Amino acid sequence: MATTNVVGSPGEASPALPVSTTTTTMMLLLSVLLVCCAVRAAEWAWWRPRRQGRALRSQGVGGTTYRSLAGDAPLSERLEREARSRPLPLGCHDVVPRAMPLFYQTMKQHGKTSITWFGPVPRVTITKPQLVREVLSNKLGHFGKLKLGRLQRRLHNGVGSHEGEKWAKHRRIINPAFHQEKLKRMLPAFAACCHDLVERWESLAAGEEQCEVDVWPEMKNLTGDVISRAAFGSSYREGRRIFQLQGEQIELTIRAMDKLHIPGYLFLPTRTNRRMKQIAAEIEGALRRIVAKRENALRTGKAACDDLLGLLLESNMKHCKGNGGDSGTGITTDDVIGECKLFYFAGMETTSVLLTWTLVVLCMHPEWQERARDEVIHAFGDRTPEYDGLSRLRIATMVLYEVLRLYTPLTALHRRTETSTELGGVRYPKGVVLKLPLLCIHHDRDVWGPDADEFRPERFAEGVFRASRDAPAFFPFGWGPRTCLAQNFALLEAKMGLSMVLQRFAIELSPAYSHAPVSVGLLKPEHGAQVRLKRLPRGREVAADTWTR
Repeated sequence: MATTNVVGSPGEASPALPVSTTTTTMMLLLSVLLVCCAVRAAEWAWWRPRRQGRALRSQGVGGTTYRSLAGDAPLSERLEREARSRPLPLGCHDVVPRAMPLFYQTMKQHGKTSITWFGPVPRVTITKPQLVREVLSNKLGHFGKLKLGRLQRRLHNGVGSHEGEKWAKHRRIINPAFHQEKLKRMLPAFAACCHDLVERWESLAAGEEQCEVDVWPEMKNLTGDVISRAAFGSSYREGRRIFQLQGEQIELTIRAMDKLHIPGYLFLPTRTNRRMKQIAAEIEGALRRIVAKRENALRTGKAACDDLLGLLLESNMKHCKGNGGDSGTGITTDDVIGECKLFYFAGMETTSVLLTWTLVVLCMHPEWQERARDEVIHAFGDRTPEYDGLSRLRIATMVLYEVLRLYTPLTALHRRTETSTELGGVRYPKGVVLKLPLLCIHHDRDVWGPDADEFRPERFAEGVFRASRDAPAFFPFGWGPRTCLAQNFALLEAKMGLSMVLQRFAIELSPAYSHAPVSVGLLKPEHGAQVRLKRLPRGREVAADTWTR
């Protein structure tokens, strides 16, 4: 019986199998997808930046040229290396060229309104105070905040990061915690931490004419203690551990930022990334336990609300009751944890920077140190400062404002155009970042006069609104509806710390001190802030007219 050879005889070529329609369709779809991705990548990385750059230049806005995805990062790194290679002379307060070299050079070459590039995104500096106020007020909703990256969210994700209704709700709930009467309740926590600091310094100086300390880490420890006590009250020790972890997280974050140009770096299992993830989990776990314990105590009426966390939770519960007891109208436990992280990041870092630069500047200007000390002693003698007296300190307030102007902790703010927007006669395309270089504005001679780089606290003698030509032009706490909620908290803490140091010590710069302001998140002393402390005799008396001179 004959059989059919299906495969075919040896030596005969097998018939070609037809390519399936499904495979062809899939290949076609894949090709289309790849083309679409390539077009979108080209639009993001090349066409849109060049289109936006042309639109800005056609209106007379100059600046650097967009050349690659790195933007101005290589230029910025080179300029920063050059700027950091040499410290400033002692007594020099012209810190902008060293702290913000890229923007200083760009504005010098292309004007105060000029373009730099953050990757493929154009950044336009806005320095006119009137325009800065318009952007920060954002009455028409044309300017949005930049979204937090993964690194920033690990440090803080509170009210300052939110937009729209979520921001408004958080602001309403948090605001009562910073009312004047509530701040008075926290003053004993401020005083206790400052007392511990000066007592420890006195023990270091015991038996010696003077001793030397680096006040930069000392101020970080002080403000960390203050925020731990003021935010968590009876849970202070747990809060102290969070403060230590947050400090380590900040250092690791700064280290990681140098490698963000490596695609997917944050997802690599490096030692730094693993430790950052571990710290984030530990901080969140600790905060969750503290919040849960306090919420349970509040429900049973056992908890006092004299600290920030208690006040925040109490305000949240009242907000929910005011909406028919619906817990969905308040903020969640995750939101409360985000606000606690913000307490630490903003409350600790900014005030420690302010106090450090204040002590350094008063060493450079001993005449103002004496005037501030005389005022403090006239007001309090050797007593612990109290709220009403601190609020009446005129010279100390002028000094703190002038330090905030010359050494603005947060050197710049950023906003993004949400739509094509006109500002100051220039129409900005959607997606442009507006950089508000606060430090540059605070040193602008057209705004503050020819002595803008000099330490002259008397310029604030009649208040903030009369201190500058284009008033107001003083933005250390922002402006408009998003003005920093905790500015009174920070100033009260700074006045308490400054007063108690001046009561006990005369200070001067150590020969080891190098005047090297550097912008790393905030404006910090690159090599520390070494000062010499000299103990003062107790019971000093000051003539009645001394502190007013």
